[in-house]
Amino acid sequence: MRPAIKSVVIGTAGHIDHGKTALIRALTGTDTDRLPEEKRRGMTIDLGFAFLDASATDGTRVRIGFVDVPGHGLFIRNMLSGTGSVGAVLLVISAQEGIKPQTVEHLAICNLLSVARGIAVITKIDAVSATRLQEVRLEVEHFLRGTFLSDERRPILPVSAKTGEGIEELRRGIVALAVDLNLTYPDHLARLPIDRAFVVKGFGTVVTGTLISGTLLAGQSLVLEPGGRPVRLRGMQTNGQAEEEVIAGSRVAANLADVEVSEVSRGQTLVAADTLSAVSVIDAEVTLLDSAAPLKHRARVYFHALTSSTLASVSIYDNAAADPATTALMRLTLQSPVVLIPGDHFVLRQASPPATIGGGRVLDAYPSQNLRKANVAAWLRSLQVASAKEQIDLRIERRGTQGLPTTRLMAETGLTRDGLLRISGLTSSERLLLLPGNLFLAQQAAEEASAILTARLKQEKSGSLSRSELKGQSALGAEVFDYVLVQLVRSGKVALHGDLVFLSGSGAIAPDADTALLSTIASLYKVAGLAAPLTSEVAARLDIKETDMRRLTTALLREKVLVRMGSETLLVHRDALNDLRISLVEMRGHSFDIATFKQRTGLSRKYAIPLLEYLDRERITRKTGDKRLVL
Repeated sequence: MRPAIKSVVIGTAGHIDHGKTALIRALTGTDTDRLPEEKRRGMTIDLGFAFLDASATDGTRVRIGFVDVPGHGLFIRNMLSGTGSVGAVLLVISAQEGIKPQTVEHLAICNLLSVARGIAVITKIDAVSATRLQEVRLEVEHFLRGTFLSDERRPILPVSAKTGEGIEELRRGIVALAVDLNLTYPDHLARLPIDRAFVVKGFGTVVTGTLISGTLLAGQSLVLEPGGRPVRLRGMQTNGQAEEEVIAGSRVAANLADVEVSEVSRGQTLVAADTLSAVSVIDAEVTLLDSAAPLKHRARVYFHALTSSTLASVSIYDNAAADPATTALMRLTLQSPVVLIPGDHFVLRQASPPATIGGGRVLDAYPSQNLRKANVAAWLRSLQVASAKEQIDLRIERRGTQGLPTTRLMAETGLTRDGLLRISGLTSSERLLLLPGNLFLAQQAAEEASAILTARLKQEKSGSLSRSELKGQSALGAEVFDYVLVQLVRSGKVALHGDLVFLSGSGAIAPDADTALLSTIASLYKVAGLAAPLTSEVAARLDIKETDMRRLTTALLREKVLVRMGSETLLVHRDALNDLRISLVEMRGHSFDIATFKQRTGLSRKYAIPLLEYLDRERITRKTGDKRLVL
């Protein structure tokens, strides 16, 4: 096994003909101008790519992917497609010409995209005198003052791609920069924005891009967004080497099965199945450049994020227009959907005359609809200054008593399930609950739901309602209703008698103790679904003795309300198993492995293996080697 390599992507920026492509060639030996038109005209039109493998002074191995972007104003869209996924930038300035219009615009774009690391390079020093070089150095120092490139640890470096002067020092500086960068984002879901798609003879469709978060595995099932097109990751390469696994920060060439190259284009994104999808409406924080004209309500602009580009219409929350050099909250309606999550940065450009006017960051990729603008704006202002944990709290709390499924919260935040649990501090949180069925609910909303149920029961003269009537009249979802009802029973505020729910002290006939407990236990298992608790956990939760718990579960097993999963302590509600049967109908005749089953159900191996053995016993599936065939 090869030792781990840290992967980083660095982009070039700068005016046309300032030597970006020649500089990358001197650093890596690769000519990134690949198109015949680029060769003929001697200028970069589309994105070019090169790699550098090196070792830092501390022994760290780094693989640096370079994205060579066009400098000409006419190709700014391609430039934005390249810079959207980079971790750092080389700002290239010719010693012959100094600061030029695209130099200014490219640096502004880097700032808008929140690129925070880089190196400024003065090229073509072999073509100027020492006096001219010093003039340009002073000009560049003044230009960069107060920007992320005015870093004393990384001084402006003069180089000549022609003679090689300064190239080795620059290479060492780039390696040191790469070591300092931390762009793995382990808590985030996998996203690979596509910047190229082509056919390789004998392999089929190949796409390239920078894996901006998460991890990809060879053989993994993915989805192409927008469109929701399922594909399979047949194989991957980084820097020409086949890889079984790649991590964030890597330049990836991915060989896709089950899709034609004509169905793939720049701007699409590869994501893991059942995680993220493209969105058409976002709420964002937008900053306009000093040079921009006022941006009016309902204006149409070009929206550039990651490798995508689309028209967008603007809705400004607080004013009729946004002034230059100001920041405002806006809702952007995109003409074409894009995979976006909070924190993604973007650039806005006007169509005529073509110019960058500003940019910002996504605050909410799933904004609330049909709410007053003032209320949404107030919520967004809270989100702007919230910590990562507080942002999760805010997203769950705004859903009220409906709660927020884990999968939806993953899509809203771009975080993995483990990342959500870690960042939310769920085990110690006083504001959040995770209900059986993987539903997040705010503690305040749980209290509101409890009040809804008790108030509805108080309205009945008898003080009681059937379970189904109470649920229907409360308008609560099944998970919230079941959870809150169990809590009310445990607290002694309500009691159960068969299907009847009544207020304690209401004068209704008290149920038999075993009947109430049986109903409560069945409810707990029903709410838990496939990820059912152990019998010892249920007993502890309801404060039931072990012998009584065994007697009660035996009764539920006899009535076939619960089903044993090959273990004395692991039981599953019959409704959850029935739902699992139904979900497998669409896979009849197809095979799946344990990993696919775990991904499909969201279960750990602890639950997946007993369930698969149950499916085999019930002749729903048949084990064939390491896979199961759905019968």
